[in-house]
Amino acid sequence: MTIEVDVQYAIKEMSDLPDEKQFRYWTETALENLKENAELTIRIVDEAEGTQLNEQWRKSKGPTNVLSFRNEGISGIAPDLLGDIVICAPVIAREAKEQNKSSHSHWAHMVIHGVLHLTGFDHIDPEEADRMESLEINILEKLNYKNPYLSTRIKQLKHG
Repeated sequence: MTIEVDVQYAIKEMSDLPDEKQFRYWTETALENLKENAELTIRIVDEAEGTQLNEQWRKSKGPTNVLSFRNEGISGIAPDLLGDIVICAPVIAREAKEQNKSSHSHWAHMVIHGVLHLTGFDHIDPEEADRMESLEINILEKLNYKNPYLSTRIKQLKHG
């Protein structure tokens, strides 16, 4: 198994960021049963870049937690190139606090979520969403992290 992960820190002032080794470990674990060989980039950005990319590519206002840009069209030239994942560090920090999650568990979840998107998983269709969510939960359990959707569901039940 050959997994190459290029980690780009495009943010200056932020503490508690995972290191490159951690990003590689999460990526390798996510790809364990999906890809033998893969290459991808994980770019850690600030709110300004996160906003710009989200508005340009998703037509949504403001930053989002994770964006995935899947390699499409050059698979014959670089078949192992999956694409790029962009993670907005301030959004991750804010969401982890709001959802009472550890910062590292939320980072791991967003990396895994992004990697699954790069391999073709999506959550537009409810059945696909269930499949993707189950896979995320199983991968996170391998990493000794709790189900990331429990706190969201509990809040929905309380407010719903």
